[in-house]
Amino acid sequence: MDNLGSRVDFHSHSILSDGALLPAALIREAEIRGHSALAITDHVDASNLEEVVRALTHFEKEMEGKLSLKFIPGVEISYIKPEFIADYCHRARRLGAKLILVHGESPVEPVYPGTNHAAVREKGLADILAHPGNIAEEDAILAARNGVYLEITARRGHRDGNRHVAEMARKYGANLVVDTDCHNESDLITQEQAFVLCKEAGLTDEEAVRTIRDNPQELIKKIERR
Repeated sequence: MDNLGSRVDFHSHSILSDGALLPAALIREAEIRGHSALAITDHVDASNLEEVVRALTHFEKEMEGKLSLKFIPGVEISYIKPEFIADYCHRARRLGAKLILVHGESPVEPVYPGTNHAAVREKGLADILAHPGNIAEEDAILAARNGVYLEITARRGHRDGNRHVAEMARKYGANLVVDTDCHNESDLITQEQAFVLCKEAGLTDEEAVRTIRDNPQELIKKIERR
């Protein structure tokens, strides 16, 4: 299909958490695959929040004007009990993270029940609820109301929830993005592959194009306005 736009991935991991590559190497691999923007959103908890945000924001400053794609320093709040998620989101934002993901209740990883709800219950907490699995209707409604993007994911296991996520987003008006949750270069995908993922999740051509072309640009503009 024509006019899919350029690839943007808001969910990737470097050696600062459980990824295989340095940030520069991961960005280079994304450049090769035609990405126009890449967020590195390493896993964080109480043990490493400050160090990860400091390292990624330092990298952003050092590499300003030296990259051919837009780099976004972010975090993925991971395995935090729901009652503390808001606090970690606020702390990450204050430290300088420009994009905040919350590790959602995927089909294959045992985060705490209630994580999805904690991520979407307030405006201004998470930007993206990553691989939210069997997201409840109430939480899809809150995601739409509070401007939290729901993720269609390319990651094996997590992607088993894609069709349900797409159905909930369509029914309640939540915005979608397609991310890879990449941990090495082989996890990155093209814009054409992202389109196929959307179709496999049951989206129409129009919905798929909005998900992979329009929504990422809107989120980038939101980030830049902060």
